[in-house]
Amino acid sequence: MADAQTRDLDLALFGATGFTGGLTAEYLARHAPSGLRWALVGRNRGKLEAVRQHLATIDPGCQDLEIVIADTSDPVSLAALARRTKVVATTVGPYQQLGEPLVAACAEAGTDYVDITGEPEFVDTMYVRHHAAAERSGARIVHACGFDSIPHDLGAYYTVQQLHAAGPVTLRGVVRAAGTFSGGTFHSAMGAFERSRQMSQALKERRRVEPRPEGRKSRAVAGKPGKDPVLGYYLLPMPTIDPQVVARSGAALGVYGPDFRYSHFAGTKTLRYAAGGALGVGLIGVAAKIPPARNLLKSRVKQGEGPSPARREKSWFTVDFVGEGDGRTIHTRVSGGDPGYTETAKMLAESALCLAFDDNPPTSGQVTTAQAMGDNLLARLQAAGMSFQVVDAQTEG
Repeated sequence: MADAQTRDLDLALFGATGFTGGLTAEYLARHAPSGLRWALVGRNRGKLEAVRQHLATIDPGCQDLEIVIADTSDPVSLAALARRTKVVATTVGPYQQLGEPLVAACAEAGTDYVDITGEPEFVDTMYVRHHAAAERSGARIVHACGFDSIPHDLGAYYTVQQLHAAGPVTLRGVVRAAGTFSGGTFHSAMGAFERSRQMSQALKERRRVEPRPEGRKSRAVAGKPGKDPVLGYYLLPMPTIDPQVVARSGAALGVYGPDFRYSHFAGTKTLRYAAGGALGVGLIGVAAKIPPARNLLKSRVKQGEGPSPARREKSWFTVDFVGEGDGRTIHTRVSGGDPGYTETAKMLAESALCLAFDDNPPTSGQVTTAQAMGDNLLARLQAAGMSFQVVDAQTEG
């Protein structure tokens, strides 16, 4: 960012009046470094003032937080915001409907951008439309900085570092969780099911313009249901954005080796739960394509709402990784608390702080968390309570 010294804000949080945005604001109030120049951004001043008043009960210094009025439907307000801040963090979704104007403003202004989207169509479309502008301006556009996809992206990055393989690497990630996903996540997932054709087209358009690594391969490989021989879990392939993100990190970074393959699953202890999960996903996918059923489901799950602190306190997630290469097998695990809300807010906030203050690898354009922040973000999240650990490592023979 060439003119970083002239910007009067380190971080702008867009969407602080929503549920996850509010949790992100609370996290920053509790954990932001002294002297952080940050602002609450949204379209409703009254609601933003209420958030600021609440934050002042956590940290009295927050009573002086600046409030910035901006709206996704007002490109002028977004451009003005982007020009004066180093990093914009946004929780305003669904991103397919609301996200592009802010990405465009940040790409043009050389402003770093982080979000918590899990919407492949949005991410691929933003690459096609705004990656080149971000490269020119020096902006780092980093999508999927929440539970989609940091535990998977940084977990894979951590695992290949521990494996130390010089040859081909195969890696699988297996997710298990007890928690409630946010209303915004649910609406985003419904939109993805509803727009499967457009999602496929967006990926094709991206592949036409995105360069491939020279002399190396990195790809997401669709896994097959079955029982994992190392973990003992029944596996259900997960149709999420995570394997795409992991594969893009693999394409960008040499540490993943000359031929990297990644598969992504949900894991259950019993076959009955695996079958039930597959049926549930299938039924939601069908319902998403039938307007009356889709509208009914959306009306039952409200955006901007979430579970109580007590409910979140009981929630958890693990992502187990099994990596194989050079005759070695390694089992690692990423684990943390409530995935859909508490940990997502933490991951978004730490990603924004990492971009604002850490000495990260030189990158620009649309990049992944591993590519943009790598070891620095890994260290931040470990310090913030997320666990990255080696469970077991074995060598053949």
